[in-house]
Amino acid sequence: MTDLQRQYVCKRCGYNMIGHFFQFCPFCGSSNENFITAEECSQMHKILSSRVNDKVFRLNSYPPLGLDHSTYSIEIDNKRIWIDCPSTFSKDLEPMDKILFTHQHFLGASNLYRGYYTAFIWIHKHDSEHLLSKLHPFDKKFTQDFNLSGIEAFHINGHTRGFTFYIFEDIIFICDYLIPLDQIFILNPYGSLQSTKEGAKRLKKIIEKREFDTVCGFNYVMDYQIWKKEFLKLLN
Repeated sequence: MTDLQRQYVCKRCGYNMIGHFFQFCPFCGSSNENFITAEECSQMHKILSSRVNDKVFRLNSYPPLGLDHSTYSIEIDNKRIWIDCPSTFSKDLEPMDKILFTHQHFLGASNLYRGYYTAFIWIHKHDSEHLLSKLHPFDKKFTQDFNLSGIEAFHINGHTRGFTFYIFEDIIFICDYLIPLDQIFILNPYGSLQSTKEGAKRLKKIIEKREFDTVCGFNYVMDYQIWKKEFLKLLN
């Protein structure tokens, strides 16, 4: 069997399971009746790219796969660096040099991209230790904030112990730390609420004296001023 045939994807949430056909999805708890192989997933779902600006592109599975989340591809210094990873594996994408994770929930098919494109995978050490991460390979487990080719990483904890958001030029990559609900935003309720609130305060402190244009979330791209107004409501 190929690696694609030994890896399973949950159609309900998009979680990739390496080498194990579980009775229930370790992420969402769905029955294995909803599992397909990564090979079947690649045949059924493609990756579509949409432009955020001249250097940043949004990647999504199409048709949407489960709780489909966006991956963001940053093109800089003749390199291509991803923030998070699609659940669908595709050989049609341009090679990426690194995949930087906000947290362990959106590991997607990163092991397959790593093997095919030799992309290096970075994640905060705390999230690398989570049960969902155990079978996924990581090349760097960071413990501090860092700057990589102009991409700034800030660990804020909360939703997950290792949650990290990123800034590149005038864009914030916040993933699902804030979730749109109807016409408002809420802090992600999964994880320590107190730690998430403290992380939100650190986020505010980091961004408050800087100018931004856009916020890239797990399923949205939004004008910064509109997003900021909703974000500050959560802290008042």
